[in-house]
Amino acid sequence: MSMSKTLWVKPDGTPVSCAEKLKVLQQNLDEFRGLALEFLEDAHLMECDVEQVRRVLKDAVDAIPAPFDKK
Repeated sequence: MSMSKTLWVKPDGTPVSCAEKLKVLQQNLDEFRGLALEFLEDAHLMECDVEQVRRVLKDAVDAIPAPFDKK
């Protein structure tokens, strides 16, 4: 299910270049996309508005706290 590769960057804007880190990030993104697709498919089967489901998923991601963030 992998789409195009993402250019991952550090907080200072420089690219992440470690092959193992890039591999883990891509695997996590692929897993996330797969779960999101299952969620959308289930919602569709339950006759939910897919665009609303997308908005709810986006809001849920935005609401995830980053406990390691120093902001």
